[in-house]
Amino acid sequence: MKTIVAIIAVSLILTVGLSNNANAQFQAGGVNKQGSWYVGEGLKKGEQFSYNLCHINYKDCTPFRIDFWVEGDDKVGTETQWKLQTVVYDEGKVYKGTINVGKIAAEPVGSSKNMIQYAAAFKSSLSWLSAYATADAADFTKGPKKFNMPSWGKIGNIGGEQIIPGSEEQVAVPGGSYDTVRVTWKTGGKVNNVYVLDDFPFPVKADTYAHVSSGIPPQEYRFELLDFQDNVSNNPFTKIQGTVNPAENPACAATSDDFTQVSQNTNTQTMIVNVKYSPKNPKQGCTMDMIIDFKRKENQDEWVNQVHYDILVVKPTSSGLPDVVRSLADESNRVAFFTTAGQVRTTIDVKESGKTTYAILVKGTGPETAPDAAKAGFMTFDVNVLQGAMPPTPPVIPTPSPKCTSDQILKDGKCVSKEKTKPADNTKTLDTVIPSWIKTTAKYWSDNKITDKDFASGIQYLINQKIIKIPISTSTEAKSNTIPAWVKNSAGFWADGKTADKDFVSGLQYLITNGIIKIKS
Repeated sequence: MKTIVAIIAVSLILTVGLSNNANAQFQAGGVNKQGSWYVGEGLKKGEQFSYNLCHINYKDCTPFRIDFWVEGDDKVGTETQWKLQTVVYDEGKVYKGTINVGKIAAEPVGSSKNMIQYAAAFKSSLSWLSAYATADAADFTKGPKKFNMPSWGKIGNIGGEQIIPGSEEQVAVPGGSYDTVRVTWKTGGKVNNVYVLDDFPFPVKADTYAHVSSGIPPQEYRFELLDFQDNVSNNPFTKIQGTVNPAENPACAATSDDFTQVSQNTNTQTMIVNVKYSPKNPKQGCTMDMIIDFKRKENQDEWVNQVHYDILVVKPTSSGLPDVVRSLADESNRVAFFTTAGQVRTTIDVKESGKTTYAILVKGTGPETAPDAAKAGFMTFDVNVLQGAMPPTPPVIPTPSPKCTSDQILKDGKCVSKEKTKPADNTKTLDTVIPSWIKTTAKYWSDNKITDKDFASGIQYLINQKIIKIPISTSTEAKSNTIPAWVKNSAGFWADGKTADKDFVSGLQYLITNGIIKIKS
């Protein structure tokens, strides 16, 4: 069983420093491509979409998967809207409902009750460009936008820049490879990118950041297309069983704002953690509403920003260091939760009964991709849980198969080359696994925003924690502590999509072979 100290011990990764420079100078764009685009272009009955997305206003950009199928027209008052049958897969739960989107601006205008928060995230991400590009050809400011226009509009906040068609780019996402136009703008010192495809209703990929006057901008929204099917004549979701909402269970206490409050300093005296939960005595098999505030110990009127944390169920021990029984981050397939503002409101499934000890574990603070464990610590509190029924086993979430190109085949859920199979090699190797967000770190390094030492130590951590898996190679070359320029250049080319994963891996293998990155045996 893991101890809470063991979890804290692996919290330190990279420290990334970014400059913040926002200005509102006019920047001309436009690409050499005929045609125009707007949100909802070409949307029609029978189309089915699947996206992975997150938005800052939904659990600080906690990702979820949303699948929707265009059932057809839905007359609401005097307006005809598109009705979308929708399924959301969120942290092991499945929600079925409907979302309606407009036909002039293809953004959510209504939904079933259980889809309200997801429809809001949909509107502020997949449909975000509808503020600038709609089907209304008579509206010059918000009508269809040509790809060769110098600007599609301007961000409304102070320091915002022009939204411009920046370049034509081929983008690979799980749903396929597409020739897109990159729509881009800068705010808060960060470059934002949304990739749109001519005659396709919604962007296929996006990576954007919220505007801030100081500090590092948090992620505002990001998404990518997982799958697309057209001419689907029947509802593809009829056999999918939605998760029973405990709030609708008459055996569970009704939701209220009558909270029990606990306030403690972390065991490391780094910050004050205020927790409010309701009901006071939750029931096994039901849910518990929880509000968490991370406050500065020097001034409890101020929140600690950019907190990496977990919510645990722990078992006290005689040593005073509790053992971890359950991690909510693990259950969500995450290393940690993240809050930009230091304020969290969440709902917890109660699986235990009797006296239950919860812990709020602070893993670190700082940017989402580079936590600093200097303020790591935890606090615990007891909750009296009433005995009830154990919650049902979460449903299995299907994973869409990626679309392979003509020179690839699908093998073990991945697209691989049709090249002839090579003879067996007795050398022990590991599969190469590189999360896509590592490209951001590689880009920072190639742009000299982090040092060689920071990059090497960060990649070393990720390999040792098995977040990255790299085939181990051997070499007779002399050992060196200096990172050659070609390794950094290779990382930059890979981050920009100009080279393949194997080229980046060869650089990492060099660092491992020469002892610059040390791998646990």
